[in-house]
Amino acid sequence: MFQKVIGQKPESENPVPGSPSNEKPSGSTLTSAPSNSAPRSSSPSPSGRNVLSSDVEIKGTIRFSSDLVVDGKIEGHINSDGSLTVGENARIKAEIKTQSVIIYGKVHGNIEVNDKVELKASAELVGDIKAASVSIEPGAIFVGKSTVGTPSVSPQPTSTNTGTGKNKPSNENDNQKDLKLAPSS
Repeated sequence: MFQKVIGQKPESENPVPGSPSNEKPSGSTLTSAPSNSAPRSSSPSPSGRNVLSSDVEIKGTIRFSSDLVVDGKIEGHINSDGSLTVGENARIKAEIKTQSVIIYGKVHGNIEVNDKVELKASAELVGDIKAASVSIEPGAIFVGKSTVGTPSVSPQPTSTNTGTGKNKPSNENDNQKDLKLAPSS
């Protein structure tokens, strides 16, 4: 026998006779939660989550402040202080500058984030990454270069000056010595 239980333990677990959780009034029907609730997120963000479904196509600049989930097509620029999730059906050709990015679909363009970039197994990224951290699952495709993290010591520029403070005058004899050392053919 099958039993539909929503939000309660099944009757077979820890039966306690007379407890309200085990008694069903006759003729009652269990129903699911109302459709206006958000089952995708256990703790919805106060400003909400923006979703662009797979039938949406946008050309231009997109700006948002919290989270955006894209499953459609975008061509242009994406700028935000929030988090971007690229769904499996998404096809994006854009320069992306956000707080963080999670990619399941295809992205062609450079990504610059303050936090992290995650490439899931189904992801395809053709472009450069600049991020504090990068995570790439096996199976993901990444063609480009990455700059990950910030070095604790900034690199010193290279200089041709030896630091002695003495300038060596140019001498034609030095050039002739160099030529004499070159192998002849």
